[in-house]
Amino acid sequence: MGLPALLLLRCLLLGSAAALPRRELLPYGAPRGDRLLQDGDDETSAVVPLGKPLLFYETRFSHLYVGTNGIISTQDFPRETQYVDDDFPTDFPAIAPFLSDIDTSGGRGKIYYREDQSTEVLGQAARLIRAGFPSAAATAFTPIHAFIATWENVGAYEEVSRNSEPSKKLNTFQAVLAYDDSDTYALFLYPDDGLQFFGTRPKESYNVQLELPARVGFSRGETDYLKREGPYYTVTSSEQSVKNLYQTSNSGIPGVWAFHIGSTSPLDNVMPAQVGEKPSVGHSRQPLESMLSSATLEQNVLEADYPEEDTDYAEPFYDENEEDDVEYPTELVPDVYTRLDLYSEPRRSGARLGSELESTLPYPASSRHPASPEMHGTKEGPSQAPPALEDEVESSQETGIRNPSSLETKDSLLELTTQGLPANTEQDNVQPYPDSGTVLSETDIFPVYPQGEVMHQGYPENSPPFNRGRQVVGVDEDGSFNQEGFTYNTASKETCEWNHHQCSQHAFCTDYATGFCCHCQSKFYGNGRHCLPEGAAHRLNGKVSGNLLVGQTPVRFSAVDLHAYIVGNDGRAYTAISHVPPPAARALMPLTPIGGLFGWLFALEKPGYENGFSVTGAKFTHSLDVTFYPGEERVHITQTADGLGPENYLSIKTHIQGQLPFIPENFTVHIAPYKELYHYSHSAVTSTAYRQYFLTFGSINQTFAYQLHQNITFHDCPPARHHRDVPAVQQLSVDRIFALYNDEERVLRYAITNQIGSREGDTANPCYDGTHACDTTARCQPGTGLDYTCECTAGYRGDGRDCVDVDECAESLSRCGHRSVCINSPGSYRCECPSGYQLAVDRPVCVPIPPPSNPCEDGSHTCASADRARCVHHGGGSFSCVCLAGYTGNGHNCSDVDECAEGRCHQAAACYNTPGSFSCRCKPGYQGDGFHCTPETAHRLTPCEQERLYPQPAHGLRGVSAHPGLHRPQWLGRVVSRFWPCSHQNLSPFAVEPTQRPQTMCERWRQSLLEHYGGRPREDQYVPQCDALGNFNPLQCHGNSGYCWCVDESGREVQGTRSEPGVPPPCLPSLAPPTVQPSPRPDVTPPAAGTFLLYAQGQQIGYLPLNGTRLQKEMAKTLLSLHGSIVVGLDYDCREKMVYWTDVAGRTVNRASLEPGAEPETIINSGLMSPEGLTIDHFRRTMFWTDSGLDKIERARLDGSERRVLFDTDLVNPRAIAVDAIRGNLYWTDWNREAPKIETSTVDGANRRILVNKDIGLPNGLTFDPFSKLICWADAGTKKLECTLPDGTGRRVIQNNLNYPFSIVSYANHFYHTDWRRDGVIAVNKDNGFLTDEYLPEQRSHLYGITAVYPYCPGGKVHLV
Repeated sequence: MGLPALLLLRCLLLGSAAALPRRELLPYGAPRGDRLLQDGDDETSAVVPLGKPLLFYETRFSHLYVGTNGIISTQDFPRETQYVDDDFPTDFPAIAPFLSDIDTSGGRGKIYYREDQSTEVLGQAARLIRAGFPSAAATAFTPIHAFIATWENVGAYEEVSRNSEPSKKLNTFQAVLAYDDSDTYALFLYPDDGLQFFGTRPKESYNVQLELPARVGFSRGETDYLKREGPYYTVTSSEQSVKNLYQTSNSGIPGVWAFHIGSTSPLDNVMPAQVGEKPSVGHSRQPLESMLSSATLEQNVLEADYPEEDTDYAEPFYDENEEDDVEYPTELVPDVYTRLDLYSEPRRSGARLGSELESTLPYPASSRHPASPEMHGTKEGPSQAPPALEDEVESSQETGIRNPSSLETKDSLLELTTQGLPANTEQDNVQPYPDSGTVLSETDIFPVYPQGEVMHQGYPENSPPFNRGRQVVGVDEDGSFNQEGFTYNTASKETCEWNHHQCSQHAFCTDYATGFCCHCQSKFYGNGRHCLPEGAAHRLNGKVSGNLLVGQTPVRFSAVDLHAYIVGNDGRAYTAISHVPPPAARALMPLTPIGGLFGWLFALEKPGYENGFSVTGAKFTHSLDVTFYPGEERVHITQTADGLGPENYLSIKTHIQGQLPFIPENFTVHIAPYKELYHYSHSAVTSTAYRQYFLTFGSINQTFAYQLHQNITFHDCPPARHHRDVPAVQQLSVDRIFALYNDEERVLRYAITNQIGSREGDTANPCYDGTHACDTTARCQPGTGLDYTCECTAGYRGDGRDCVDVDECAESLSRCGHRSVCINSPGSYRCECPSGYQLAVDRPVCVPIPPPSNPCEDGSHTCASADRARCVHHGGGSFSCVCLAGYTGNGHNCSDVDECAEGRCHQAAACYNTPGSFSCRCKPGYQGDGFHCTPETAHRLTPCEQERLYPQPAHGLRGVSAHPGLHRPQWLGRVVSRFWPCSHQNLSPFAVEPTQRPQTMCERWRQSLLEHYGGRPREDQYVPQCDALGNFNPLQCHGNSGYCWCVDESGREVQGTRSEPGVPPPCLPSLAPPTVQPSPRPDVTPPAAGTFLLYAQGQQIGYLPLNGTRLQKEMAKTLLSLHGSIVVGLDYDCREKMVYWTDVAGRTVNRASLEPGAEPETIINSGLMSPEGLTIDHFRRTMFWTDSGLDKIERARLDGSERRVLFDTDLVNPRAIAVDAIRGNLYWTDWNREAPKIETSTVDGANRRILVNKDIGLPNGLTFDPFSKLICWADAGTKKLECTLPDGTGRRVIQNNLNYPFSIVSYANHFYHTDWRRDGVIAVNKDNGFLTDEYLPEQRSHLYGITAVYPYCPGGKVHLV
């Protein structure tokens, strides 16, 4: 069928139906031979071996698994809680037509799967693929295999309830993988009425009604031994985008979605079909999001829930001085977030401030709907394509690497986005950036450079200002390290200047357009990270473990030794494995690939070809699947290389599992020479072979065989991919193969000789066949014909036929520096340090080992929690633990003291013990404060009767009352006499009714405790503090110990307010102010009515009132509309009732009064690049902000005057900032990918120090809680909400399962944070970490800053700095 016929077919389909009929799904079910997945909530199919390996991204896979939860993978799935409720990327390979929490228990649906090679199915799949990809290459695509998985009438997981029936909403969808030898395409099919639910509720949602939209897309997973995040592609992001799956399409056929997901040709990420354009647009294609959401498509798309017509759209950034006649390409691509894998860490900052810049800025009047450029666009006029609307299906392509946790491998990425950016093809693609970074145009995303070109990029310090009309911005939302953060800067790359130490000492570093790479020096070989001398002998060490079934005998062994010796100049490899049990050792003799790996690694290289070590270096994973014939025993071998040791020894771990055919004693194994082909891609090498081996004993000679599939994965250096010329196919020639087992020594040995080269034939030169006479530590240099020369390798000297070691230490040839000691070794040397010193990270000199950290500060102590005990540091690593007052124990375990058991309350009161304290309450029929109770019917006693009936100790001097309001007789004495001259009529002429008021609860409690302490409390014992009126002081302390807390009007502790010495909590008055208040003093702000939240959402500031701590969502509204702005940082001045904000689009700091009719005012409009975090010090009338573009922290008066820079060094990505106005301390976060941290200083910039720099990833949000005096942060990398005391101690986790927090604020017993996955405001309880509520604005887009507006200004004594 030709292309015109396909297009006609598509038009007929669109004209007759708005969605795909179920009968148009590819045929499935039992009659077709489908397998049926077991019913259940989290089931996984048995492994499905494929008849031919399938390409997914750049790697071939021979097996597939099907999971209940709408997902296919190339490996077994983890527990569903590890991926079902998380966003992409997954850390394992995933093909997800509808990833959600699906449950087929109780017969609620069926899941079918099979591999198919029928002409009918392959033809139907090919037609759908060609419809979506009408290019010549795709039209020629003819699949030879297909894998089909169908979810039929499956339901969502639901909690069991007696009173509710299971939902009747059921989904049907299908995934088809069609492939040949060089390409793989995926089809996702969603039939009419096939999607009845669009998301599922997380199992751990704390009874909050949350529903996560289904995820649709692809993820490569963690790609290598460094566990770094691979590329991924997402299709959906919201409920509406999931609804649109069966209504629209990217292939032109509603409900049919096509993707190119694997190829032997360069394919950096999944490529979606793009045939859903408007007929009137011509060659201009809509972005995928727009195609999914636009109601104007001329394709009979079903009506959807689209936003209002006045939605603001993203405008291109134009330079005011730019010429008006610039032409822009018309080709539109999906919303692409591409992270270029740079093989290194960011030097300064990554791409910054996310796609929100592009999705919220208004278009200019002349071009309301701009065109998004194609990767390599053409020069045509702008297109009037429909705008990308809010509830689109997001299509994001991301290629990234997570920063590993270890310092040994510091790889990261560069992020950029191409959405909505006009490409001026007449200007240079790279534009200068003041911070020596670069802004990459669309053609830089997949650059192609001439062979051998090495590009060094750098810009002078006086580069012109960053062109606002060309701002390339990107967002990276990670789910796992991820650590990929929301970023605001122009794209920057990493250079050798900061990363050369990652190269081998025998390598040089080269800067490319997209990053740096390491390359071995002359006479060395490897991947640049690891280099070895050419021609030298090498040694390998390792451990081997096995869990085998030999015949019918189980055999296990663990961590037996492996040693290998390689003669590099002729390709010989000798391997010895010791102490393997005899049955297993004999059965392993045919498996020469165990030692054959080392042969491939160090094979003799023919001209133009490279052995394995030249490609992989010393870190890789070798996976080997073997099937023996005729018994079909299967065994799997995994070999992992962990790097080079001090003597350049390669370390290998080997694990063998499966079944082996039994080999009797005394039989020998013979293996004939063989040749096999190795296929190379960017990060994997594969090989498939069929080998025979012969078992002989006397006259017995039997022939057997096995088939093997090898897959070697490693990490290459992407910036240099276009500069390497490794043949895609190389042939390994292996001969002189020996496999022996010695019963007496119990050693299994392999010996093989290897050459790597062309499949065309051998070269006769002695250097290539190993017949030369060079020393084992020399390089053989081929000449013409049979001539050759020998040259001693690095670290040796001689004539090449005889080489001796060079003693670099004795001849002063080493690089060992100050204080280091040189130790010679064969062919090399090493530098060691004396006791108390260690080698520096970046040079061979010895530096002092830092002193041990303070356990009380770094949290490594073993004391009880900070609210029960305190840690006392004694120097070095020594410390002790002491329980706080109100607790007893050894400091490591502190239990509450039960004051009720000590009789602290009145005998007519009930005592209630609480942690660290207690309270008293009079029993029914009595009245009082619990410390003193009287019958409710009793007449009022005179002071005389009071003292007679309830005598109290006196602790004052003669004539002086120890407590206000307490009547005392006028003499000294510890206890007042019980004889009183009082009559029933109380008519003593000296009895005068006192004028003092009765004792308050505070005074009575104080009196009771003083009695308990015998009138002399210790300095650390608690005695209630009462004010002049007898009310509880809001601040209560354990004597003068400095351990304090806040109390309410009844003296009960306010939870979460306990503090350490030196930082008493800013407690609020416990009594409500009088109804009629006096006129306030000039420096006092009258409290406003109500508490509410303000949040930033693109071009507006939203208002969300609180009822207590509950979100009053029904009363939420837009407080301020700011067209053309992107509001990020947000804070409130409680004195003047002004809201302040940063605008990264306008590069300004602004403010506005909350009074009706107030107009916004710009107070700073120069010297800003990317202002983010903002905080207000209402006491000092000062504001502070971070600038992630200039890497600065600045301060100014609230009117913008007296501006000055606080810090402009040791900052990489400063973001959130908070101030403790009472104590004059400043806090800020820096999410530098290499070393994220939280820092603090005084508000004047003094005493700067790191507060937290361990176990954090992307600390986006930061808040200072004035109630508990804790500094708290929300981390989008670790997914945690954590708090610590201002000195960095007492760190604790409040919540460890956040989605993607951005900004956070504290109020009362709750935190409120904005979340980028939910696009809303989330409430978290401080005490238990539960997610208690959420607010999702109607207009769904990312929320940025958030702040709380109190009805008062937090009080306290200001600490001047």
